[in-house]
Amino acid sequence: MRGLGPRITGNERYWIKRRRAGGVGTFESSTVPALLGKRAWVRRGLVVLTVAGLAASAAAAPSAIGLVGSKKDDFQTTAPYAILLDVETGTVLFEKGADVPTPPSSMAKLMTTEVVFNALKQGRIKIDDEYLVSEDAWRRGGAPSHTSSMFAPIHSRVRVDDLLRGAIIMSGNDACLALAEGIAGNEPAFVAMMNERARELRLTRSYFTNATGLPDPAQKVTVRELARLARHIIRTYPDFYPIYGEHEFTWNKIRQQNRNPLLTMNLGADGMKTGFTVDGGYGLVGSTMQNGARLIVVVNGLKTAKERADEAKKIIEFGYRGFESKPLFAAGQIVGYAKLFGGASGSVALVGEGPISVLMPKNATERVSAKIVYSGPVPAPVKQGQQIGNLNVYRGDRPVAEVSLFAAENIERGNLPRRAFDAASELMIGLFRSGVPKKISGL
Repeated sequence: MRGLGPRITGNERYWIKRRRAGGVGTFESSTVPALLGKRAWVRRGLVVLTVAGLAASAAAAPSAIGLVGSKKDDFQTTAPYAILLDVETGTVLFEKGADVPTPPSSMAKLMTTEVVFNALKQGRIKIDDEYLVSEDAWRRGGAPSHTSSMFAPIHSRVRVDDLLRGAIIMSGNDACLALAEGIAGNEPAFVAMMNERARELRLTRSYFTNATGLPDPAQKVTVRELARLARHIIRTYPDFYPIYGEHEFTWNKIRQQNRNPLLTMNLGADGMKTGFTVDGGYGLVGSTMQNGARLIVVVNGLKTAKERADEAKKIIEFGYRGFESKPLFAAGQIVGYAKLFGGASGSVALVGEGPISVLMPKNATERVSAKIVYSGPVPAPVKQGQQIGNLNVYRGDRPVAEVSLFAAENIERGNLPRRAFDAASELMIGLFRSGVPKKISGL
């Protein structure tokens, strides 16, 4: 693809339609015909592309994600909070109450284990390090707690490797507390690390108050952010992820089965975590692989363990049955351009890490829109492969995927006259904005 349109200054927003025919796309503007075949960028980093020719069939698409109207044959689930996500593309296939904060119960342990995985990856701790099971960890998370436990003896020392299995397979609260104390010195300090890490991963609506998921009114997550966290773990820690799929673990001569019901349902499931509290109900984060396609399902707020398993299975089967991949951009294909400041060139081409595609209902013709978002102008120099922004993909007005965009080339700093011109341009634009009178209500 040669580009999207000529340079566009100011804060305009242009909608460009991409019509697909045999996988080959051409671009045309609904407002500016001259954009066809040229380059386009917008100050402050907003360019909107509309991918046309993709429509939802009424029979296959769930009303909960707004693909069709509320017809009686739309897909339904009794789960009050649910989401289905494709791991490869990040496409949201189904959602219901996905952004409502809910008690995470033991699904909060995904955040606990992510912090541990991150520390291992960075070399701050080692898998063979041994941590003490303190009296506090034993009383609040071990046998005396009458909660899910690894049953590690008080004052025993346990390897990080075994504590991870205790936390993931057995859902052991004592294992989580021992990890928290071993890494951070105490649980509150570890919880601060959990919340800091959550912000780094852009889990902006989630807040953690303990390392175990035990009931606390202030501890909340959304199923969307649990799915995002699960996807991050799967993609970032391939060496540790298989622990979630292990069916059993024995510690202190006590063998316990993995609590994830999907592992025995012949769905290709290999993760990740269940949870239950009286206030939050029954929840589950599951991951399955079929024919090379990996899906993540998250449900929460179910009334029984059986309903949790049945609804999660039904949503997964719906995903594999009703969707197919639709290509948007080939590997290396230029998606758009970002404006540069002080560079040898005024803009830099943006590409995905690989092919960019989205899952759509089979035989679909629904229009999909995609928006390039970045903070700009981007200061030069820019290195090839440097992440510049994201391509946010929507079905209707609902976000279904977010794909990172990277610089396609090296752009060095411009010469002194070029940098001076860019600085003067930004100064004039800033002065213009500051001088625009603001409307004051109530006068």
